[in-house]
Amino acid sequence: MTHLVDRRRLLLGALGLAAAPALAACTGDPDPAPAGPGGAPKQLRIGYQLIPNGDLIVKDLGWLEAALPGTTVVWSKFDSGGDVNTAILAGSLDIGLAGSSPVARGLAAPLNIPYAVPWIFDVIGDNESLVVKPNITDLAGLAGKKIATPFSSTSHYSLLAALAGAGVPESSVKIIDLEPPEIQAAWQRGDIDGAYVWTPVLAELRKTGKVLTTSRELAGKGKLTADLAVVRNAFLQQYPQTLTTWIRQQDRAVKLVRSDKTAAAQAISRQLNLDADEAGAQLSELVLLDAAEQAGADYLGTPAAPGKLAENLHDAAEFLTAQGKLPAAPGLDAYRKGLAVQALADARAA
Repeated sequence: MTHLVDRRRLLLGALGLAAAPALAACTGDPDPAPAGPGGAPKQLRIGYQLIPNGDLIVKDLGWLEAALPGTTVVWSKFDSGGDVNTAILAGSLDIGLAGSSPVARGLAAPLNIPYAVPWIFDVIGDNESLVVKPNITDLAGLAGKKIATPFSSTSHYSLLAALAGAGVPESSVKIIDLEPPEIQAAWQRGDIDGAYVWTPVLAELRKTGKVLTTSRELAGKGKLTADLAVVRNAFLQQYPQTLTTWIRQQDRAVKLVRSDKTAAAQAISRQLNLDADEAGAQLSELVLLDAAEQAGADYLGTPAAPGKLAENLHDAAEFLTAQGKLPAAPGLDAYRKGLAVQALADARAA
């Protein structure tokens, strides 16, 4: 995680979303041809992030490859949800991981990304936090300090929410846009005073820094954040059975965490190149939900009753609009339509 990434930019309006890694842009045509009538696609292009949740378990254990033998599964690593938004817009990803803040932006103008949320990878807890140098004692002490976070991410949203909640003007803090690997390098050089970021980089910063607030604490104050799956609408419509298979593997991973946390932690440790105990500790900082739980009223819900995740995304959009980070928040209905609740229902019934 110490290697810097090439952060070439695309000019996507005032949102300033990061360009997708070149690897993801070169993995195939925007709409890979199906293997046969109504069959699975020849290629499934997945954008993942180094977050210790079920997605890394599915990747490590090769469950998708086994479940989709006629499909080539291409995994491309991304550093933030802004990158994933850009890749989805470019047609170079089918399914990706993005935080609730980037998704709230993605479903709003000017982006209006044609995608939907079929799965919640995790509800963010202590695995995203604001870590600062030990001499900073409270949020008011951030005035004049240089704080890094990946722009357009859940961490960026949480940082702004923490400042607003403490009555600290955003303009008084030098907030800079860095991806997680860059944050770790900048912290080690002493170039920044703090960062709002997620694990595994967060774990490195906590070794020498101090946690001022966490996303779990902010969730308790009504600013819940989550890591969400997004799927291109065109892919969802053309390959619903493939998405059903994908959801079932994600559900399988959550159940593995509950039935054999040691095996789950070992899979994550291999993906993050961490000690299994550390991987297990980071896994415990997340709230993972199985398919039945995600169909509950507080989350994705059902086709007859979309869940409160839509309200959470709408609230995030309204907050970002008030902060001047989004031109305008669309209506709640736009976010209800952005939940792929039928896909979740189909996966549960399969």
